[in-house]
Amino acid sequence: MKIVVLGASGRAGSEITKEAAARGHTVTAVARKPEGIPAAEGVTAVAGDASDADALAPLLKGADAVISALHHDIPAATLLKALKTAGVPRLLVTGGASSLEVAPGVKLIDTPDFPEEWKVFARNGIVFLDDLRGETDIDWTYFSPAAVIEETPRLGAFRTGTDQLIVDDKGESRIGFSDYAIAMIDELEKPKHSRARFTAAY
Repeated sequence: MKIVVLGASGRAGSEITKEAAARGHTVTAVARKPEGIPAAEGVTAVAGDASDADALAPLLKGADAVISALHHDIPAATLLKALKTAGVPRLLVTGGASSLEVAPGVKLIDTPDFPEEWKVFARNGIVFLDDLRGETDIDWTYFSPAAVIEETPRLGAFRTGTDQLIVDDKGESRIGFSDYAIAMIDELEKPKHSRARFTAAY
């Protein structure tokens, strides 16, 4: 496929870019500082600012899908406008874990141990997901990681779910960036969560 990865110089974005290229996809990797994008066969690094839908749209033309690994300070409406202008039918989003349920009706963000300093960013992610849920033209998928996403060796094995936080037998919810990227490209290639959210953890 021809895909565009937004935020391709970040930790999640760079792993997603590498995983997609390793599987033979043609990747346009977009970042404000493209020199931070990992070089790989099939990857074209491009400078771009995703906060401007009109400027972003030409970079997306001809793509089969866009994968956003951006922070959620850029509204969903901005990305959706760019995709629609460019005629791209599909959007996959690196989301947050804060809106995952830890119990019926209880989100991770509402638990006592959720760090106060993370809440502003986390709420942006919740708003982004809520806005996507009202979108009917673009085929979107929102991929929430585990509660902790970190630099760990690639395992190639993890569990997936939908709206509930996945924890291990120690009560921990974790995944590595490289395995997160595997799950994202799996979803790209074999969609299972059209206009829905999913999650993955060890």
